[in-house]
Amino acid sequence: MLVQKSSPRAPSEQMEDEINTVTSHRPRSNIRPLSPMPDYVEHRNGVNEVGKLSAEAVVREYEAAVKEIEALGSELQLAAKNCEVMVAGVHDMIAEIKEFAAGYRDQGKRFFLQIEAVSLMTAEVRDTCEALKKKIATDTLGQ
Repeated sequence: MLVQKSSPRAPSEQMEDEINTVTSHRPRSNIRPLSPMPDYVEHRNGVNEVGKLSAEAVVREYEAAVKEIEALGSELQLAAKNCEVMVAGVHDMIAEIKEFAAGYRDQGKRFFLQIEAVSLMTAEVRDTCEALKKKIATDTLGQ
């Protein structure tokens, strides 16, 4: 970079010189967009270069935001698919739990019936023993 002696110039003149130095290496007609414009827009006839560049810059910013929004949509779709897989797994697990609960209930019913059967048999044995005691007592007294 060359160092020039500063002359007593107004700050606006110095700024204009700096701008001219930066832009002088690149003719305005050769300015190329950074990325192609979206298909849904097209320049109109008669729009000057500043208007075209401004419109392109704005539509590119909108398009960048749209790409981010679409990426978010894709992420949400993936999250929804993951949720669907999880929900399907939960439904399978609920079916297994219901089946296990029904088996457990059946086992409880079997134990209930066994206990009642033993209780009835015990009562019958007591009644038989009581009747046998009475019969023995009556036969012994009757002799």
